[in-house]
Amino acid sequence: MKVIILAAGKGTRMQSEKDQLPKVLRRALGRPLISYPLSLLDKVAKKDIIIVTGFMREAVMEELGPDYTYAIQAEQKGTGHAVMCAADALAGYDGPVMILNGDMPLLTPATIEGFMRQHRESGADGTVLAADIKDSGLPYGRVECDADGKLVRIVEDRDCDARQKQISLLNVGLYIFDCKQLLSALSSLKSDNAQGELYLTDVPEILARSGKTVRVFSIHDITEALGVNTPADLAEVERILTARG
Repeated sequence: MKVIILAAGKGTRMQSEKDQLPKVLRRALGRPLISYPLSLLDKVAKKDIIIVTGFMREAVMEELGPDYTYAIQAEQKGTGHAVMCAADALAGYDGPVMILNGDMPLLTPATIEGFMRQHRESGADGTVLAADIKDSGLPYGRVECDADGKLVRIVEDRDCDARQKQISLLNVGLYIFDCKQLLSALSSLKSDNAQGELYLTDVPEILARSGKTVRVFSIHDITEALGVNTPADLAEVERILTARG
C-alpha cells in the first residue's frame, strides 16, 4: 500500500503565518500533530508514504527527515488538488492508496487496522471512513449511501441542503482507493462548489457513477474524527490524549 498524507495547509485560524509554524508541526503533548498519524503507519515503508507539503514545506521536511517521499502543493486549491500534486509519486504504481489528513492525532490503531482490513476483504474499489453520530453539530461533510449501504456521494457541510444536514454519517477524511481509479477520477474533478475548490470528497461519487463500488467503514467515537483547526481544538486534543494515557 501507498499512503498520501495531506500536510500542505497553512492553518490560518492557528495563526500559522504569524507564528511561522505550519499546522501539522503544532505540538500536542510535545509531539508534532503529523507524528500521530505517521505512528499508525509503522507497517508501511517510509518511501511509500507521500507527504503533500505546501506552507513552510522546508520546515516540515526538516522535521520529518529525508526518508519519506514529498510532493509540493504550491497553491491551495483544495484537497483534490493536493492529491493531484502527488500523482508523479504514484507513477507506475498499481495498488491501493490510503489518504489521510496530517492534523488528525486521535485516530487509533484499531480503527486504522479495521479500516484497512474491511477494504481488503470487501473487494470494494474504495472505502471511506465515517463517524456515525446523530446531532453532532460538527461542520463535517455528510456521507450518503443507498439502500444496500453503498456510498452514493459525500456532500460538504456548507453545500448540504436541509435533508442532507440530517444525515448521521460524518466524513472523517480517511480514504482508500485503487490507484488507477483514483487518478482517473481526479481528472474529472470540478470546482463548482461553495469554495471554488477541487474536492477530494467528489471522488467517491465519480467512482460510484462509473459503476464502481465504494463502501463505508463506520466508527462511533466522534473524538477520533477531530482535527485541529483552532487553538481550542488543539487544547481539546491534548485533553483527550492525556486522558487516554
